[in-house]
Amino acid sequence: MIRQAASSFLIYIICCCRYYYSSSLLPRGALAFTTSSPLRTKNYHFPPSESSSVLDGSSSDTNTMTTDSTTTGITIPHLSPTTLANLVDYTISFSAANGLQVQQKSERSATSTSSSYITAPISLLPQAYPHGQFQHGLALSTPFNLLVDRISRNGKFLQETLKGVRDVDEFTGMLLTLYEAIYLSDGHSSEQHAKGADRLGILRSDYMLNCSQAANNEYSIKQVELNTIASSFAGLASSVAKLHGFLTRRLGEEGLQEFLDVNERAVMGDSSDGIVDGDGERGVPQSLAMIRLPAAMAVAYDRYCARFNIGSSSNNNGEHKSDAAVIKPVILFVVQPNETNTVDQRLLEFALWDNHEIPVVRMSLGEIHERVTLDEASGRLTIQNDDQGDNCGAVQEVAVVYFRAGYAPTDYPSGYNTADGSGIEWLARERLERGSAAKCPNLGYHLAGTKKVQQELARRGAVEQFFEGDEADVAAQIRTAFAGLYSLGADANEEDMEAVKDVLFNDAKGQYVLKPQREGGGYNYYGENLANKLKENCTITVDDDGNNDVTLSPDLSEFILMERLFPPQQRAILLRNGQVEGTGMSISELGCFGAIVSSGDGEVVHNEYAGFLLRTKFSGVDEGGVASGFATLSSPYLC
Repeated sequence: MIRQAASSFLIYIICCCRYYYSSSLLPRGALAFTTSSPLRTKNYHFPPSESSSVLDGSSSDTNTMTTDSTTTGITIPHLSPTTLANLVDYTISFSAANGLQVQQKSERSATSTSSSYITAPISLLPQAYPHGQFQHGLALSTPFNLLVDRISRNGKFLQETLKGVRDVDEFTGMLLTLYEAIYLSDGHSSEQHAKGADRLGILRSDYMLNCSQAANNEYSIKQVELNTIASSFAGLASSVAKLHGFLTRRLGEEGLQEFLDVNERAVMGDSSDGIVDGDGERGVPQSLAMIRLPAAMAVAYDRYCARFNIGSSSNNNGEHKSDAAVIKPVILFVVQPNETNTVDQRLLEFALWDNHEIPVVRMSLGEIHERVTLDEASGRLTIQNDDQGDNCGAVQEVAVVYFRAGYAPTDYPSGYNTADGSGIEWLARERLERGSAAKCPNLGYHLAGTKKVQQELARRGAVEQFFEGDEADVAAQIRTAFAGLYSLGADANEEDMEAVKDVLFNDAKGQYVLKPQREGGGYNYYGENLANKLKENCTITVDDDGNNDVTLSPDLSEFILMERLFPPQQRAILLRNGQVEGTGMSISELGCFGAIVSSGDGEVVHNEYAGFLLRTKFSGVDEGGVASGFATLSSPYLC
């Protein structure tokens, strides 16, 4: 029956699929920096992109599934037209057959619930990536998992770090206020339910390769950001890795290898590791995301069921239960209304059922406010079903809450006023938080992922306070991934102000990025826009010795200044909706997933690396979110 359901879904996707471009996906996960690396690429000149405006969110209604229309007029060095046509043909077919798609955004009428799907934005081929740095990113997953968990329990650290942000950023301020009320108070008994609940983290640490003269001009990974809520694209990225593994093996000896070799030399020079992947040959590794992320969710689910003595995902023999007379607890996916990144989410939902027989219910924060209740005595969250459907009139208990929404102010359209009952999305968020269900993430994890916390951790001794004694080497390992991060708040020190002056007076605007406390792409400031933003919010005076003094406006407290990174460039062929939209020099960002489950009192019961993704965009584009239409999903070709 499970296989029949999955097959029906795939057939439905293929039948509904309309191949025209849409850039309106789930707004998560930006590539933060772009630059031209002066190193290693000078001997491998490529012409500029053949489509200078392909990443600006423009649309096209003329795409078709035929390879003739998708490759006409495009010339790619080191790749023959026949090989390109074969690549596109295989990719379109693979995407349709394996659900490598996103839902088309459309208006639904009261009489129609049909949906159409388009090919996800992807890079046609994988990108060369140093094997050693890929392994370094994987190894950092469990230390960062531990760091986030420990930060989430340190209320004093979060309050001190975010005190300047809460006054200028209403959204972060609301999150911190709820955190204080629920986790730092000794008041109502419902707070005790939240404190005793398990914490589930599905995290993703994003890195860029950076070339440093201090490291003999070698590339090493530096952290761009740490995502602690709604870390997306694990499902689709796993499918992209499978696609690229197939393409490189199937067509490697049919005109594809030269293209891959040129990219490898652009990144590695003549210093390729000669390292092979786990399958005994150089190439695309397998992502474990659709195995390990559901497994972590199942751990949290089973622990909840054991705690309340209700049916879990398996019996004592490890065999699945399927008692139709019992309505099993569910994992509640909190999603956005009119969600378009449904396939990525459904892949996780299907894996939960296929591997663990755990049912999922999808609801928006508005629907949760109407239908989910909290029992103050036990902390149990239950969904009140209507009189229609398979569970008509029944009550479903929530074991795990998984947020794929709630990370941005736009997810709370009713406003912040909860006192008069009008801010229904915030009231729903608070209700979920107060329950005994495991939260992914809870408020502490969410706050640990803010940019201000990331900047504070880069200060000397900040990480070390969470890893003392025998764990000092863990702090040192984490610190290897930090780029330069500078405060613009009241706590700005001399080093922070030197970075500001570098931008204002030394024409170093190209060496930094200005980042707000926001998730997703499209919010950062670069170049002249960065310099102008600082000038508008700084008071500059000259002292008697002719030195410039700078006073920062409080409005800058919601931003951090970050070192701009210098990743290698290599050729990419970007594909949207089955059509090659352009080719040119590109940069990539590696995301490493981590999964952690810990108890209310801090015992870590599950902690592991849980898969990867790679995102690629043309190097002339500052912003780079897949969701916001700038970047594409890709995968690493280890070398």
